Order: sequence, then structure tokens, then C-alpha cells
Amino acid sequence: MRDVVVVGGGPVGVFLAALLAEAGLDVAVWEKRTRPAPLSRAIGIHPPSMEAFGRIGVADAIAAKAVHIHRGIARSGGRTLGTVSFDAVHAEFDYIASLPQHETEAIVADRLAELAPNCLQRGMELVAIDDVDPHHVRLHARHEGRDVFEVARFVVGADGARSAVRKLLGIPAALRAYSDAFVMGDFRDDTGEGDDAVIHLERDGVVESFPLPGGRRRFVAHTGKPLERPTVGDVAALISDRVGTRVDPATNSMLSAFVTRRRLAERLVRGRVVLIGDAAHEISPIGGQGMNLGWLDAAELAPLLVRGARRELVDTSLFEALEAFEQNRLRSARRAARQAEVNMAMGRPSAGVRRTARDVGLGILLGSPANRVLARTYAMAWA
Repeated sequence: MRDVVVVGGGPVGVFLAALLAEAGLDVAVWEKRTRPAPLSRAIGIHPPSMEAFGRIGVADAIAAKAVHIHRGIARSGGRTLGTVSFDAVHAEFDYIASLPQHETEAIVADRLAELAPNCLQRGMELVAIDDVDPHHVRLHARHEGRDVFEVARFVVGADGARSAVRKLLGIPAALRAYSDAFVMGDFRDDTGEGDDAVIHLERDGVVESFPLPGGRRRFVAHTGKPLERPTVGDVAALISDRVGTRVDPATNSMLSAFVTRRRLAERLVRGRVVLIGDAAHEISPIGGQGMNLGWLDAAELAPLLVRGARRELVDTSLFEALEAFEQNRLRSARRAARQAEVNMAMGRPSAGVRRTARDVGLGILLGSPANRVLARTYAMAWA
């Protein structure tokens, strides 16, 4: 019987598995995809996550590859409203690390391979879960046309927003769709903004830009309505028309349109099965909190699974600890969702008196002592 089977081999699942392997547990990761997805939709790594990565010895490697964003600048109509500095948000990690998701995932996966060779098993599609027995969980998967059966002390669903684990357990997760739609793309950075993040709060909607490694920059723009098939030329023209920044369409390396939504599972723990990451909570990507929430889920859960597998926690205290974990992570997810909603509201199209009031109010806020609170909020110091 394995100690833990993690269903889902994305950035959250491999991180949890590395934490467990570092502690000496027998862990397996089941991933449906046969190869890693070369995606970079998520890029921001906040200080609490960097601290958590230190527990498996990869924080330095991530820091070495990432761009360090020490401040964010808010602008409107070409005028700077204020700046937020991250220099005081953490004693060691006084910045937001910017690194494409697939690169972060590769670093963590390499560390997992060092700790537990062959732990990550690709092409494994979960078919059924039997969690009736209070002492273990039975799993059934399909791999290359064959049935695979496994018994584990704990199972963790880290298999994304369309979680098979959550569906097989029948755990409801209400979906709330927002009216906000965005497009984002990565281009060569010709802005001259260096390592600063810049938020343009414009009449027709926000344009955010974030530095990436290799002299590139991520642009995220509010589009008002969903764009089914945006072209590179469309996005370049939108950025130029709205903020006056010219980007070279020929340098584009990623383009994606998305709508925003919120999904929160009613519960994260059922017996010896736990949901983390997007399987537990899907929030708007505006603000860059979603992937970080998943990593912090894993960081908080890992010690409980270690103690449970070693039988340092008897059943009563184990389930009480898991219940406390559930309540804490749901509180964090709700707070992150509210923050994302504020971010989206600030970035919606705004003109006339409303825009003037917003800009004046934001300028006053950024120039006050509350600036430090904003810095800690955006850096997820609360998490």
C-alpha cells in the first residue's frame, strides 16, 4: 500500500509529491497527459510560494531563471498614478518572481525525479475511487489500454478545474461566470520598462504588462467581450491604440483569449481524499494568485499527510487536522477570489467622472501609508 497517490501531475501535483518524497513517503503521481504542456499562462510566483519552494531546495534555481519584479506602476492616460514596492514584503524574497509556468514545473519535476525516480507516471487516466474503507483508498486507472489498481493511505486530487477526483466523489463546485474577457500575448520587450510591472487603467479597459525572462514581456488586456480567435495583429493593434506601446507581431510566442470565472468546491476533504489547487478552487487569473494558492495548499497539506502516513496522528486527530486544513484553505481561496474581483473591477472600461474619481482615489491611496498594505496584499503575504 502506497502512502499517497497524487492525481494530477501539473505544477501543484508535482510540488506536493516532491514535498512528500523529501519526507521519505512512498508517493506516486498519476498524470493523464503523456507529455508536459508547454504553457506559460501563469507566470507570477509570490514570496510565500518561493519560501515553500525552499523546502525542496529549488527556490534558488527558480530565482536564478526568473525576472525579479520589485515594483508595480499604475498609469492612466500616460500619467503615473503611483507605484507599489515589494521590497519590504518578505525578508528574503522581496520581489514577485516572473517565470513561465512550464519552466517552473520543469524545475520542480526534475527535483521530484531526483527524490523519487519514476514517481511521475504519465498516461494514467483515473476511472474510479473507492473510499469506503476508513483506513485506505482504492483506485482504478487506465494506462495504455490496461487496467491499473492501487491502494493508498491518502489520495490527493490536484487534477485541475475539471477534476476527475472531484467528479467521482460527487463533490459540488458551483461555477460563477464573470462578464470580463481578456486576451494575452508574449512579445519581445521594446517598452523600456525594465523589470517593472505596469498597469495601464485606460478608458477602454486595462492593459497589464509584466517582464519575462529573455527580454520578453507579457501583455494582458481587457477586451470587453470574448474574442474567439484573436490574431497577433489584433492584439498588437489593441495595445498600440490603447496605451501607445508598439509591439512587433513577428516576435509573438504565445497568444490566448480567456473569460474569467470562479469555482469553489463545497468541501476539500472527504475521508482520506483531499482536493488542492484548481480542483479545489478556480479563481480569476487577474492578480496571479491561482497557481500560488495551489502551491500553498500543498505546503500546508504535506506535513499532515506525512504525520498521518507515519501514524503520528491517530484517526480522530488526523481528521480534525484535515478539517482545519479545509477551513483555512477555503478562507484563503475566498479572500483571493474577492481580491481578483477588485482587480477586475478596477480594470474595466471607465470614462468621464467615474474614471477621474477612480484615478484620483487610487493616486491618493498609492501615496499614503496604505501603499505598504497594498504591496503585502498583491504579494500574497497574507497567504
